[in-house]
Amino acid sequence: MEVLFALCVGVLTTCGVFLILRGRTFPVVIGLTMLSYAVNLFLFSSGRLSINSAAVIGTSDNYVDPLPQALVLTAIVIGFAMTAFVVILAMRGRGDLGNDHVDGRIPDHSSLTDKERS
Repeated sequence: MEVLFALCVGVLTTCGVFLILRGRTFPVVIGLTMLSYAVNLFLFSSGRLSINSAAVIGTSDNYVDPLPQALVLTAIVIGFAMTAFVVILAMRGRGDLGNDHVDGRIPDHSSLTDKERS
């Protein structure tokens, strides 16, 4: 189970970094979201993965540390607020610049062929 969990965190991190390095704003937003999911899974795994364990002390012989769960819930709320803010910034940049390129430059269409323009 730990290997599968680590693989999922690695894949989410890799895809998130790849999408953050793209040139358009939408893949950057999706990449930031995937990276935040990977961090949430990593924080959750820091409380040790266990099956059939209670989150409340005293209800079972085995219990799980509730601190990583609280950290993940806080990170989810912060991640949602960050994603909403970045989406608003991307929409504002698209409206002001007329394109959604991350660097803010408007591409020169005079050097493009008809196939590249569409």
